[in-house]
Amino acid sequence: MWIIYALLATVFFGARGIMYQWTSQQNINRNLLLFGVFFVGFIISALGMILFDHKWYGWPDITVGLALGLGSFSANALLHKGFSVGKASLISILTGLTPLFVLIFAFILWQETLTTLQLVGFFIIFSGLYIIRYSNDLSLTNLQGAHWGLLAALCFAFTDLLNKQSTLLSADTFATLTSMFGFGSVLFAISWLVKQRKHDNQQNDAIPYWSGTKTFACGLLIGLTNVGGMVAIISAFAIGNTGLVSAISGMNILIILLYSRIILKETFTRQEVLGLSTALIGVIVLRLS
Repeated sequence: MWIIYALLATVFFGARGIMYQWTSQQNINRNLLLFGVFFVGFIISALGMILFDHKWYGWPDITVGLALGLGSFSANALLHKGFSVGKASLISILTGLTPLFVLIFAFILWQETLTTLQLVGFFIIFSGLYIIRYSNDLSLTNLQGAHWGLLAALCFAFTDLLNKQSTLLSADTFATLTSMFGFGSVLFAISWLVKQRKHDNQQNDAIPYWSGTKTFACGLLIGLTNVGGMVAIISAFAIGNTGLVSAISGMNILIILLYSRIILKETFTRQEVLGLSTALIGVIVLRLS
């Protein structure tokens, strides 16, 4: 069942990535948009607490939730920034490296191990990501926004590990998410208020500037995919292996790659096609394990 939840997270996070990429090219206030993303998550999570009688059982639960808010605040801001300056396919591929960091730290923290077939499946997926990464001409002088994508991957790995930790504490899902989205909302609101009088670096006078209401409303819409993905991935972590859940959910890059090819008309090299095919084979191997 965990793989179903992980695949749902893949779809939700893939949709979020597409909307992040599109809005990153618009003349908007990024912090206000992301405030909307987290605010709707806070409202839905709070309602979930009431409906399902979820609650906090102590400071460990609350602390993990707040740490998730900080990690998610950083990851989402970095991801949106990356999409605004880099090639969509490249940024999505680099954020797809999250499972590698998760696997390493899950082994260090919880001594989680994989079966031989699961290990093979994981490395097939990672090999596919690696092939695609090397099909792009990256160097220290030509990062193409890659540093933002890599930093986002590290922050998403941090949130994945905290999601797993919340399940180990037997924390109620919606209580954890309420803390996370609430704290994230506060951080983005503060960022927006501090910078609201300054023009964002992404603003282009040739493009009509979005009103605050339109920007916030768009953030609320994106937030529905974000909260859906978080509920799905926490459910997957509760019953599945940390590294494998992260690997499956990380396949949302395939959705973004298809979007970048079909809608944005970004061309794929033979290496990228080979990497995509390899990653899909890895998912099949995991499904059969």
